[in-house]
This record gives sequence, structure tokens and C-alpha cells, in this order.
Amino acid sequence: MQTYSMAAAPGLPAFSERLLAWFDVHGRHNLPWQHPRTAYRVWVSEVMLQQTQVVTVIDYFNRFMARFPKLDDLAAAPLDDVLALWSGLGYYARARNLHAAARVMAAQGIPDTLAHWLALPGVGASTAAAIMAQAFDAPATILDGNVKRVMARHAGIETPIEQAATIQALYYVAKRHTPSTRLADYTQAIMDLGATVCTRSQANCAGCPVSQDCVARVTDQVALLPARRARKPIPTRQAVFLQLEDDAGRFMLIRRPPSGIWGGLWCLPECPSKAFDEHAPSRSLGSVAAREAMLSQWSFTAKSDALQVAAFEHRFTHYQLRARIERVCVATGDNRQDNQDIRWFYHDELPHALPGLGLPQPIARFLIEYAAGKGG
Repeated sequence: MQTYSMAAAPGLPAFSERLLAWFDVHGRHNLPWQHPRTAYRVWVSEVMLQQTQVVTVIDYFNRFMARFPKLDDLAAAPLDDVLALWSGLGYYARARNLHAAARVMAAQGIPDTLAHWLALPGVGASTAAAIMAQAFDAPATILDGNVKRVMARHAGIETPIEQAATIQALYYVAKRHTPSTRLADYTQAIMDLGATVCTRSQANCAGCPVSQDCVARVTDQVALLPARRARKPIPTRQAVFLQLEDDAGRFMLIRRPPSGIWGGLWCLPECPSKAFDEHAPSRSLGSVAAREAMLSQWSFTAKSDALQVAAFEHRFTHYQLRARIERVCVATGDNRQDNQDIRWFYHDELPHALPGLGLPQPIARFLIEYAAGKGG
């Protein structure tokens, strides 16, 4: 492994000293999870902050704490309540893991070591280190996206950031810069620097406390680092969702499987992907056979042709989803009973029911518009 000099340039204080002095004046000191800064609150915030910006997380965190102010409240809550408050934040596996970890901690206690945090669902190395530093002021080295960017630029690490050897080098640099005191402040400071100064584009080198010996600034590579592999085009996937209405004017929501996209959320039933045909006429969309095979799962008989009522696109990390919603009337039968995975709703129930359900954002938007159009 290539090594990097951690010594500050002659006449300059250490990296951590300059960063902490900057943090005392310019850092973020009023984030909601900092007051009070308990292990429970820090843990929830760090899970929410995985791949999500602070400005987005704040409102979700405040609502979450209002509903689950203590660990035992979260552990005792149904998963549906957790997913409902998480709806719109994305990466729903985080919510499922948070709920599972809360139940483990309610039985075993809140961990106070890095190893025990790492044993919990949804807690990786950087998250565990952030919790230890922020909640316990313990020596721990974080390496989230912001820190990787700062370290790659400051040390001039030019290899693609996705490579294992690069991650190892970044961790080496980050660990050597981590001080032995003020760990909570330093951890927040390095995240703040990456989020507000050493940003992905238009970095503010003039306002950076460690720019004087930053290799990327000195060599004019700020815009080039961290280096990334050439990205493949994002593929597009298609989907058809069904709004199944019975004779009483009710429609059905199902709980999606626990894994996969929107895992565990309530959603309109999704047809197999082969049901999507972008060239099909509007009143006869997709594959009739695929749709009828799906309806047969619940012994439904279609009383009308499928009619497209909405279409949407939604960006995931690894692909773009292009979808449409089709309305199909089905005959009322004896199997229209709610259970843990199926629920039926009248349109005028939606304004009251939606806040308590974990729903994918595009589906929630459609249902809100549907209820408004029906006068709900």
C-alpha cells in the first residue's frame, strides 16, 4: 500500500487543530441530534444520514423522535409505523434494519463498543465509528462520502475511489488525522467540511482551513478528485401497477415483500414486467395474459379492460423505473377481507389512512390525487 505523509507543511498546525479551530466558528452546532446527544439519537441520525443529506434528514428525524422519543418506543412499535414515518426518505432497508436493531438493543442494552455496534443490523464500519465518536467521544475513524472526498483531495489520492486499495489508503489517511481528544467535535467537523466547503462541485478552497497543504489544490486537481471509474449508463426498467376496484368502489393495497425495492411498504399490486408494452393502445395495455395470471392469484375476475390512469418515472440508485398505473374493475367476492398483507380502502378513507401507511412516494402521490379527484 502506498503511504502518505501526515505531517503538516512547515509552520502549519496539525490537520486536526486547523479543522477544529474552523469548526468552533463555522461548524454545525445546532443539529437536532446534538441536543441532547444520546447514543439512541445519534444512532437514529447516523442511519438516516446514510446516503442522505443533512438538510433532508432534519425534518424526518424530528418527526421520528416525536413519535419514538426512546429506544423502547421504537422497539415496541409495529414495523408499519416505522415505515410510515420513513416514507419518502428512501433506502427502506434502513428503516427495517433500524427497527430490528432497536428490538435487539431493547433486549440486550445499547452497545458501548465498536464491535457490538457492528453486530447490529444496518450498522456498517463508518456508521459504527460515527456513533462511537459522537455519542461516546471515543477514538474512531469515520469514512463516509464526505470524508472520502476530503481525504482524497488533501492527500492527492488519484486511484478510483471504488477500488479496495483506494478505500484502504483513504482509511489510513483519515485515521492518522483523527486526534486523540475532542473526538465528537472532530467527527462532526470533518463531515461538515465535506458537506459545506469541500463539496463535490464548486469547492470553496478559499474558505477551507486545510487548503494550504492540500495536494489537490496545489496541483489544480480539485475538480478531478476523488477519481471515479467510468460509469455505465443507468438502465431503465418498466413496471405496471394495478388499481383494482371492486363493485363497492374499494381498491386494494398489498404489502410488498420484505426484500427488493420498496421492501415492506404498502403499494398497488405490481404486474410481472412482461406486462409492460409501451406501444400498446391506451385501453388495452400490456400483456392481457400476464395481467389475468396476476388477478387469478386472488381469484379475481376482471369486469373491464385495463385503462391507464397515471404514469411516472422514479430514479433509484442503479436504475430508472418507468411505470404506469392501470385501473381494472373486478367483481366483488367473498375474499375481500383485510389481512396482514392486503388492505381495501374507499377513496374517502385515504386522507386519514395515508399518513399511517408506509408508501412509495410515487404511489402516495397518485393516491392523494385520486382521493382529491373523487372529492375525498
